[in-house]
Amino acid sequence: MSDDYQIEIPQSFLALYTDTRRQRLNAPWHEVAQRYELCEDLAQLLTTTAKDMEFSLGIAESDVLSRVHQGLLGEAAVVTPPEAQWVVCRLAELLGWALPPVTGV
Repeated sequence: MSDDYQIEIPQSFLALYTDTRRQRLNAPWHEVAQRYELCEDLAQLLTTTAKDMEFSLGIAESDVLSRVHQGLLGEAAVVTPPEAQWVVCRLAELLGWALPPVTGV
């Protein structure tokens, strides 16, 4: 970890960029840090949207998370499929909702 980077990146996110065979990152540290910040910011921003969807549409938390996940995978996606899954899990964590099932991405 870089000495000048102050944010602690959780292992769950680092795992997305870890070569399990060699147990090292498969992307430069600064890139992983930037991707983490993007994904964390997305999860934080989506908390209000997710609560609004649950209330206004009257759907279950799991359905909200599924819709958010599909939106993150859309044509104009700014995150990779594994990052989208991480964002949805982080969103559930922030809202105190049950974690969604892990997809095969």
